[in-house]
Amino acid sequence: MSISANNPDRTSWLHVDKNSDFPIQNIPFGVFLTRDDIITIGTRIGDTAIDLGALHQLGYFDGIPLTDDIFLQDTLNDFIADGRKTWRLVRNRISELFDSNNTSLKNNKKNKETVLFRLDEIEMQLPAQIGDYTDFYASKEHATNVGIMFRGVENALMPNWLHLPVGYHGRSSSIIPSGIPVHRPQGQTLPAGATSPVFGPSKLVDFELEMAFITTDANDLGEPIPIEEAEEYIFGLVLFNDWSARDIQKWEYVPLGPFLGKNFASSISPWIVTLDALEPFRVDTPKQDPQPLEYLQFKGKKSFDIKLEASIQPKNAKETIVSKSNFKYMYWNMAQQLAHHTVNGCPVNSGDMMGSGTISGPTEDSYGSMLELSWKGEKSIPMKDGTERKFINDYDTVIMRGYSEKDGTRIGFGEVKSQLLPIFNPKKKK
Repeated sequence: MSISANNPDRTSWLHVDKNSDFPIQNIPFGVFLTRDDIITIGTRIGDTAIDLGALHQLGYFDGIPLTDDIFLQDTLNDFIADGRKTWRLVRNRISELFDSNNTSLKNNKKNKETVLFRLDEIEMQLPAQIGDYTDFYASKEHATNVGIMFRGVENALMPNWLHLPVGYHGRSSSIIPSGIPVHRPQGQTLPAGATSPVFGPSKLVDFELEMAFITTDANDLGEPIPIEEAEEYIFGLVLFNDWSARDIQKWEYVPLGPFLGKNFASSISPWIVTLDALEPFRVDTPKQDPQPLEYLQFKGKKSFDIKLEASIQPKNAKETIVSKSNFKYMYWNMAQQLAHHTVNGCPVNSGDMMGSGTISGPTEDSYGSMLELSWKGEKSIPMKDGTERKFINDYDTVIMRGYSEKDGTRIGFGEVKSQLLPIFNPKKKK
């Protein structure tokens, strides 16, 4: 089935700014609370949110096999579970409805008032119920940098790293949408020179510039997903700030890996950009040497050119861009990650999320974490307000943005924006 929604010549009768992340070629999916306090599934063109539940009830999806309540839910899980054929039919229909040459909705004032919302009239929610969350460690530059810091140049990459996409199963309960603040975590740390740990707030809170992909129902228990089929089960991507407490993580991670240093919060952008929308931006995966084992070998372009940036905004000050990276730097691509994740028969469900791991590039300004940018705190990063940062301070806001652009078409993710608050104070809650 062709993806007519990606037609670069199509324009919309809705206003779209020249540099908008959300032209009619994007058509992402999300969940929002309307001005009438109704939760609905929607999409976005320019700065206009579109209620897909209302569109469906008004008959604009006639001819597409959809259940009556598919868009009247508080998560995208059921829609995601319908599979790629349905996703394409819906995106194509939306692009037709909002095409500048189509007047069926454009000239219906009553229906437009029901379906369309300004962004200040809605409140974005978590787009899916995330049942399982896996975080990979798939950037060679990032893994190398961290390895050099803690093991030296000769042992930077662990022996397994070039043979498989390293990952761990995280938790999903503290994955939150953009705009929700995060409290500074507490835990055990081992101060420099000490032989016994202490308990207290983390002093080294960090961001991780990542992306994450959302899956659909993919396989039964015991059934691997072949790498050539893996992308059929990827619905789309979000920006992902995987908050980290480096001092807690350093003390706890041996021998079983991250725990309290990672599980206090992860923030995602609220609009899921489909893999279909990103189709024009495919690029080659970096050369893999040694050649992966057969189940991880693939053909074609499996990586995507997505420009990324991370900023820090101190309280009552302008933001400072501290990192500019790109999703195309990932050594292990999404198809390989999903194939590896399921090769032992692990089932994948609708709404599962898989993080890329920190995305660092080859230059210092493309490092995707403060751990690297400050080189484990040995140097400071200047802010526009004259202050400096080695890690994230209380009341700093971390903002991440990402977009692809080619031949005049820009497909973006908006932003994921979260403020770091001091440690939780139960007295204030009362």
